[in-house]
Amino acid sequence: MPPEDSPQFLTKIFDYLYWAVYSTQSEVPALQSTPLPQQSPVTPLPSTAPTLVLPDPEPLNRAPPTSSPAILPPTASSPPQHLHTREMFRNAHHLVFNGPQFNESSPGGSGIKELLKHSMPDAFHNSSARYPPPKCHLGTRKDYIALITNWALGVSDRKEPILWMRGPFGVGKSAVAQSCAEALAPIHKLAAALFFSRSNPDRDDPRRVFTSIAYQIAATCPSFREIVDRRMIDDPALATKSLSTQFEDLLVHPLARVDIAQSGLDGHVVIIDGLDECRGTAAQCELIEVIATSARNRTTPFRWFITSRPEDAINRTMNSAAVSPIRSRIELPVSRAIDHEILTYLTDEFKKIREDYGLPKSWPSEETLALLVKHGAGLWIYVATMIRFIKDENSYGPKDQLRTVLNFMKDVSAKAGVDNPLAEMDFFYALIVQRVPLKLRTMVRKILLLYTVTPILDSIANILGLSAEQFRHTCASIQSVMELQGSDLRSMKIKFYHASFLDFMKDPQRSKELCIHGDFLTGWRRELLVWLHEVYSRSTDSSHIVLPSDTIPLEDRLRAYHYSHVLVRFWLLCEVPSHQLDPQTAMSAAELPFNKMLGLVDDDFRWPITAMLVRNNLPAKLRDKIIRKGKCPIPGCTNTENVWILGHGENESVPMQWRSGFVVGNNKDLPDSVCICQI
Repeated sequence: MPPEDSPQFLTKIFDYLYWAVYSTQSEVPALQSTPLPQQSPVTPLPSTAPTLVLPDPEPLNRAPPTSSPAILPPTASSPPQHLHTREMFRNAHHLVFNGPQFNESSPGGSGIKELLKHSMPDAFHNSSARYPPPKCHLGTRKDYIALITNWALGVSDRKEPILWMRGPFGVGKSAVAQSCAEALAPIHKLAAALFFSRSNPDRDDPRRVFTSIAYQIAATCPSFREIVDRRMIDDPALATKSLSTQFEDLLVHPLARVDIAQSGLDGHVVIIDGLDECRGTAAQCELIEVIATSARNRTTPFRWFITSRPEDAINRTMNSAAVSPIRSRIELPVSRAIDHEILTYLTDEFKKIREDYGLPKSWPSEETLALLVKHGAGLWIYVATMIRFIKDENSYGPKDQLRTVLNFMKDVSAKAGVDNPLAEMDFFYALIVQRVPLKLRTMVRKILLLYTVTPILDSIANILGLSAEQFRHTCASIQSVMELQGSDLRSMKIKFYHASFLDFMKDPQRSKELCIHGDFLTGWRRELLVWLHEVYSRSTDSSHIVLPSDTIPLEDRLRAYHYSHVLVRFWLLCEVPSHQLDPQTAMSAAELPFNKMLGLVDDDFRWPITAMLVRNNLPAKLRDKIIRKGKCPIPGCTNTENVWILGHGENESVPMQWRSGFVVGNNKDLPDSVCICQI
């Protein structure tokens, strides 16, 4: 053993410390072997039920955290993971360590990890969350795919850097976009692709558009990845800034430092599908304007392919003087011109059904196929939904299901008129829901209504008292329009095949007595209020909650947990825009013991409520009795700002605040040094 004051002794100490710090790294998956999103599909890690803590107070971000694919590898400039310790102290003299602490620094790539947290991986063209994605059936839409890919490759008469394809719901815009993405990716012409979906909340956030695009570009361009990784490490808040700032800092500035010719990024295509399903009309228009400014000034080397419904705000922006000179437009209408493509699709699908069920080749008849094509009338979503309905495993079989479809078509012709597939689609949605047994149908409508305000299935099942098996069975009754993914409540997700179904269910003019808004929303609010009043009349605090006798929480849930979720859903249902509380419901809400309400909430529970949305839905005479803004009434409070106050008189209560409203949470364990209104 060398003397303790010798250089050899210090070297052995450093070597030992190095071993102690880094010997555990074998337990961590090696980042270098992680597949890149553009190279091969990635499988998200199993999601778990999110911990209900107060999120960053942004009204746009109510969705639970999404499961994420594997991160990108470290940047090329990242320091080597195994730096010998004697190199750490080269040329150092007279070192003294007093109670030393050695901290491991993270390897390169942490900026990319942060970027991924603010992206929408479920919206990527090869995401497992979208699998199998909608795409054009073999041999269909060839003209449109050729037109778009030729534009993408620069061999088209269309020279504009923005190509906009618009069409009504259900005509196959997403299928065309997906097919184009799959054609461009293998030849390294796809920079990024995003597929919006307003019925899937992991895929509708405008603040995650440019972060998602930057992440996907980083997957294929090492020099860009290195720059963006460093920028995100230096300023992780980049991903939370305004859309225009994100675009500049995550795309324009990094690309300016990349050798575009050498990188091969020049002329790469960015696909943005379903822009109308991005949350917020203003955000949709801003995204177009930011992209158009870049295309006009050539600050990015990309071509931009955007699809949308012909919504007024998008039409105005796309046709504005600032955008129209640099964009080309494709119309994708509902058209009988594609009847032959629909016939090809139906023929192939019925062949699969015959093989699965051992049915004769003569089924279905040519006359039946012709009738289905006629009624489909060029609306792909209608035809695809028919096929899923005929395949429904919760039925007497495909023959019986097809017979139901044919009877439906005879009845609906007089109601919808000739060649009106959009109207027929609504009648078919109604048929699907009406065939669900009445008791089960009410539960289905409650699930859909609760899903529209927050899509956490574990919580929805808990409120409705459904086990995983009961929840799965209920959702299976409408599997023609949606798929339930996941094995248990904490991992389950609903995948709607098309946003038009939820649009239908929320519109009383279209779904009539099946609507989940209108009278059904009013009745569900009243039902929850009656339940809450009964709980308040029997309970004392969060550890002594007495639930109504017909309420049976799931086995692994505490009563306070169940109560907290019911309370939050009541407030969220009161937020539904343009759906006022009727006077009877509002009067009952005004009589709630607000001072007791928050005291019963589970100790670890926090959920933000947008106060102005609730207030706007209240009758004018009762608004101040339920929720108002004013000076904090708590004695000794020094806060001079107005705060949100719940209730009135002896039931008055001041909740925790957030910038857009208040927080449903228990106040009892909060510090006494600051008034609750300042937390």
